[in-house]
Amino acid sequence: MIYRMLALNIDGTLLQSNGRLHKSTKDAIEYVQQKGIYVTLVTSRSFPSAKKAAKALKINSLLVTHRGAYIAATQEKPIFVKRIQEDETFEIVRLLEGFTCQIRLVHEKYSLANKTKLNTNMLAKTVFTTGDPIFYSQQFVDSLSDTILDEPVTPPKIEVYFEDKGDLEDAQAAIRGMFENVEVIKLSDLRMDIVPAGVSKLNGLLYLCEHLGISRNQMVVIGDSEDDLEMIEAAGLGVAMGNAPAEVKKAADWLTRSNDQNGVSYMVKEHFRKQHPIDFLKKMNLLK
Repeated sequence: MIYRMLALNIDGTLLQSNGRLHKSTKDAIEYVQQKGIYVTLVTSRSFPSAKKAAKALKINSLLVTHRGAYIAATQEKPIFVKRIQEDETFEIVRLLEGFTCQIRLVHEKYSLANKTKLNTNMLAKTVFTTGDPIFYSQQFVDSLSDTILDEPVTPPKIEVYFEDKGDLEDAQAAIRGMFENVEVIKLSDLRMDIVPAGVSKLNGLLYLCEHLGISRNQMVVIGDSEDDLEMIEAAGLGVAMGNAPAEVKKAADWLTRSNDQNGVSYMVKEHFRKQHPIDFLKKMNLLK
């Protein structure tokens, strides 16, 4: 099979546990791009944060960000955007303010969150180490609902961090019962994301493939988490990182090393060295 696209998750896949990119990973991405493979990032991160990672990897392609709700190469010209509407954003925030949690409205130009102190280190690890560029404004306000009542927001994604897993379960059930136009993704016992209905990493990636004229069996997907599972199953070649949970590994066609063992570079060099450059394949009429 000839593969024309390589789609990669960022956290736990491209990045090591210390949040850094290894030189071998950068070299592998450069190598595969020289062969004419379209490389994209598919991530729950905001667009500016994903763009920062792409820049470090010298990737100039369209990126699938905000868990599939925002696809763009530049912030000024997205090819796909799906947002949570103003009134629903306000009502969801009002509901969530009844729980002990931090609510983060993740826009492509900024994030807006309520000030809260949680007795867990998970929030600090997640929010403050996402690698967001300095120019990506992160604002914290005393009352999120009051703020967006005066200045409405239509975010592609809402992140919610809880102190108690029972609160997360109650909030999740309430939102699913009250709002038909959003979906709730539970990421851990204390973290969930809220996105517009129909939004997912897989749907975002398939939209990009259709835009580029690439079939799903021509794409290679490398991921490590449960929200990568759909993409791994749908891809022509689905690859699980060595640090992925058992369910993701079971769904994959290929298992590579962990993110701390340079799993991406190992997989890329093992597989793509066997494939001729795309331009050569087109000249030989092996690829249209």
